[in-house]
Amino acid sequence: MLRVGLTGGLACGKTFVAQTLSELGCHIIQADELGHAVLLPDGEAYRPVLAEFGDGVLDGRGFIDRRKLAASVFDDPEKLKKLSSIVHPAVARRQEQMVDELRKSDPAGIAVVEAAILVETGSYTRFDRLIVVACTERQQVERAMHRASYTREEVLARLSRQLPLEEKKRVAHYIIDTSGTKEHTVEQTRKVYQSLRSLSK
Repeated sequence: MLRVGLTGGLACGKTFVAQTLSELGCHIIQADELGHAVLLPDGEAYRPVLAEFGDGVLDGRGFIDRRKLAASVFDDPEKLKKLSSIVHPAVARRQEQMVDELRKSDPAGIAVVEAAILVETGSYTRFDRLIVVACTERQQVERAMHRASYTREEVLARLSRQLPLEEKKRVAHYIIDTSGTKEHTVEQTRKVYQSLRSLSK
């Protein structure tokens, strides 16, 4: 089974590219969904996060409020590092379990892990190929404001804390530029898929 990492910057279109790859026949694993799962009350990161950050990150139903949690670590690199050390290993274990299951059922398939910080964590090296999705910073700001109701200042603050896209591009096997039309993005994604399919055979 071919293991592929899919990453990019904030609001660059990773999910759209992942959806297109799924329609073409790839198996998609979304790290963000796994991140949600490990923070649920029955998830392996729930109790460690509460032990470290306290009940103030809970909502009224006893679930971890991810926005509250993110706000509590946003301006504190040490707290963010601690949170990452709890959540990322749990997510990585679930990813590996899912890839193993897929390998058994579809040995010649393509497993694509969509994750925002593959390059930052160094985990991109565990994949056979890396796809980086990119667009202009102006588009990132506009898309993020439209999609998640962030203010321009909030988006720029988040971008300032992310690894620059140029750094991610340097380690990519494929770059998909989403600054044009959706049709152009799909066309690029098809070409990448054809390359991946030839490798997986």
